[in-house]
Amino acid sequence: MADHGARPDDGGRTDGIPMIPALRWDEPPEGPVLVLLDQTRLPAEESELVCTDASALVAAIRSLAVRGAPLLGIAGAYGVALAAARGFDVEQAAAALAGARPTAANLETGVRRAKDAYDAALAAGGDAAAAALRAARALHREDAEASAVMAERGLALLDEWRPGGGHRILTHCNTGELVSGGEGTAFAVALAAHRAGRLRRLWVDETRPLLQGARLTAWEAARQRMAYTLLADDAAGSLFAAGEVDAVVVGADRIAADGSVANKVGTYPLAVLARYHHVPFVVVAPWTTVDVGTPDGASIEVEQRAGREVTEIGGAVVAPLGTQAYNPAFDVTPPELVTALVTERGVLSPVTAEGVATLEGRA
Repeated sequence: MADHGARPDDGGRTDGIPMIPALRWDEPPEGPVLVLLDQTRLPAEESELVCTDASALVAAIRSLAVRGAPLLGIAGAYGVALAAARGFDVEQAAAALAGARPTAANLETGVRRAKDAYDAALAAGGDAAAAALRAARALHREDAEASAVMAERGLALLDEWRPGGGHRILTHCNTGELVSGGEGTAFAVALAAHRAGRLRRLWVDETRPLLQGARLTAWEAARQRMAYTLLADDAAGSLFAAGEVDAVVVGADRIAADGSVANKVGTYPLAVLARYHHVPFVVVAPWTTVDVGTPDGASIEVEQRAGREVTEIGGAVVAPLGTQAYNPAFDVTPPELVTALVTERGVLSPVTAEGVATLEGRA
């Protein structure tokens, strides 16, 4: 098991629990590399993947070894820097990285940011590889800062709705430090409530078919010694009916200009359940997840993944041979079902196209 140690910016932590970097830039004698915590092996094993070129990083992204919208943006930026530092075709690397997963807005944003820095430095006769790396590191740092701001704002919102705490939060998929330069998005809000002594229970959807909730969110919650309970996705309805959920708090992979939210498949049914049971439904995401160039939810490209992710579990076949499977990686929740959108630029409630445009102007 690898000893990942604490991040350089862990000095502000007071709970004694070191953060595990989901990725890091390293410069061994043989040349720069991007080191990834292989999330496909969690929780059984903490092992690392070493990427020496963009093609290896693209493969890691597609296999979900590295995943989560904010982290994909950071990985994409470092991927451009890696190609530049090792003398590969940066244009080709950037195109491959940007297209590795179509739904997550952050990936393309991160790639473009590092590529723009590279191009500008190249045109000016400067060190283009160093410029790309600076851009990646800046994005990494900014995401950590955004995470802290969103956690504070998200908790304030929960406390406004339920003064005194005792929050029972339902979350879906994985949104903690494994997807972020900091402590995450939705999970960071629950973690802030936990540290403040105001979290009563974190309900964790298992998140079929790849079990990111069971494998990853439960792992993060256990590390933080949070009060959490894992449930099958189909059990969420009975949990709402029993009055055991005070708020649903989720992340996002792309947010359209009208406020429509693409997130891990299974999010939309939770939004419908929340509306029926009069429970707030909150989306927490950095501004890099917002794509004002995508006008509405119908315009979001939803990634379709291999059917074997549904017909197999852990490599074991659970459906008859030849069974066809429908396996969208994401679904889209319309803005009218979102109670609040929490970003580092501010909180929107209600969520509207006009509100998104206002936040855009706060750049």
